[in-house]
Amino acid sequence: MERIYLDHAATSPVHPAVVERMVPFMTEWFGNPSSIHFFGRQSRHAVDEARETIARSIGAKANEIIFTSGGTEADNLALIGVAMANREKGAHIITSAVEHHAVLHTCHYLEKQGFHVTYLPVNEQGQISLHDLQQALRDDTILVSIMYGNNETGVLQPIKEIGEILKDHQALFHTDAVQAYGLVPIDVKEFHIDLLSVSAHKINGPKGIGFLYAKDTVKLMPRSHGGEQERKRRAGTENVPGIVGMAKAVEIAQQTIEEKTALYRSFKKIMLNIFDNESISYIVNGDMDDALPHVLNVAFPGTNVESMLVNLDLAGIAASSGSACTAGSIDPSHVLVAMFGKDSKRVRSSIRFSFGLGNTEEQIEKAAYETVKIVRRLTSE
Repeated sequence: MERIYLDHAATSPVHPAVVERMVPFMTEWFGNPSSIHFFGRQSRHAVDEARETIARSIGAKANEIIFTSGGTEADNLALIGVAMANREKGAHIITSAVEHHAVLHTCHYLEKQGFHVTYLPVNEQGQISLHDLQQALRDDTILVSIMYGNNETGVLQPIKEIGEILKDHQALFHTDAVQAYGLVPIDVKEFHIDLLSVSAHKINGPKGIGFLYAKDTVKLMPRSHGGEQERKRRAGTENVPGIVGMAKAVEIAQQTIEEKTALYRSFKKIMLNIFDNESISYIVNGDMDDALPHVLNVAFPGTNVESMLVNLDLAGIAASSGSACTAGSIDPSHVLVAMFGKDSKRVRSSIRFSFGLGNTEEQIEKAAYETVKIVRRLTSE
């Protein structure tokens, strides 16, 4: 059986060129970047070059890039680091109801530390209201964290407009760009973004490495203590193979943005055209146009998430949902609940297909026809 991987929003295969780039830094050039001898200098040079490459990709300076273990650490460092370092300016934070749990759970932690958090609602398209944001802003607001593109629905938030609203306010602007980076052009200066989180394994890089962009004027309290790495903002010996691998993945991603956007949008059309031609009932969750090109979240009325995912897996198709399966039960997606309400049938009948490296038109067609068969079988029972 051919297995078709349509869960690239969860993680992506490492690009062969990335693997090739990483291997020498695990075998030949293995020095600690903090060492002053030849081996250490080789590693330091590689880390410096990678930092420059990554900074250029978002219009930042090299000293504004902090290497982390991934998106979750980057989000934690941004939110907790800013909150603790700027407490004398206020204790109010604004975020949205559809953020990744790396942001939401961090906000819950900060609430226990005495901070006040406003969770902005979203409309049925999954977007916040700029009016709601302006109404929520207070004199003591120190941070606004709104994700760039949603990991479950692909919906894009009005990042540029949020940056415009905040540019004359003391509040710093953080965006979790883990799903969007590498698929949409990002310029932190143009969009007035102060902090931005990225994870390499979403862009065909290795797991266990990511970065936080923090504007050089941002006050940030470190979350780890020990060495003086990352300009004293994140202690610990740098993950050199991961860093050079991420930089290579960034190079490839930047060079292929337009090509990937066109390809993944065509995959969406192929899949939905087959659903239409086969006359099955479905609803696309979120805005088809104002969304990331590689994420397609679809509700199939009369089905349930667990049965759909099990049947897709049996058919050799790896898809996902916004739900966490635990011991035979499914927790409703907080994103879909925020969009449609907890009683909506869409919350329990939605599947996320996400496209990426290695997918072909033939695979998408096969996956769509298999989905049609499964939906028909489940809705006729």
